[in-house]
Amino acid sequence: MSTTPRLSCEAEIVLALAATSISFTSCLEEESERWLRVMRLHGQVGNTLQALGVGEAPLEATAQPRTLRLRSRRDGNDPVQVVCHEAYKFAAGRGSEVVGTADVLFGVLKVYGRHFDRVLYCRGTTRDELLERLAERVEAETAS
Repeated sequence: MSTTPRLSCEAEIVLALAATSISFTSCLEEESERWLRVMRLHGQVGNTLQALGVGEAPLEATAQPRTLRLRSRRDGNDPVQVVCHEAYKFAAGRGSEVVGTADVLFGVLKVYGRHFDRVLYCRGTTRDELLERLAERVEAETAS
């Protein structure tokens, strides 16, 4: 019998912090930046980001006028709920009983795509490098 996965404590913290900080953004780039900032502090993803040297950096201000930035917003859906929904799908798809920070990361990657890739690049890493190191960490943890 299949049950709905539950949120891990770390994933719950990431989603709660994102909900608070994303409400003060006006474009996808700013939202992506906020996701990275909260994810780098929690769970397997946070440990991996820190191991890659992704540190706390000042928020980047966009050069676009505010009216233009506001038009670039999504279709009105709550971005945290959209990412959360995707995270649940990833966890359920792999048969997990728990939604972890890695599932949240995959949700962010699906929702934000190139915007999140750019934020990673600005911090000195890439999606591929992050996923490779995350997979290594997961393998090491399950082997011990």
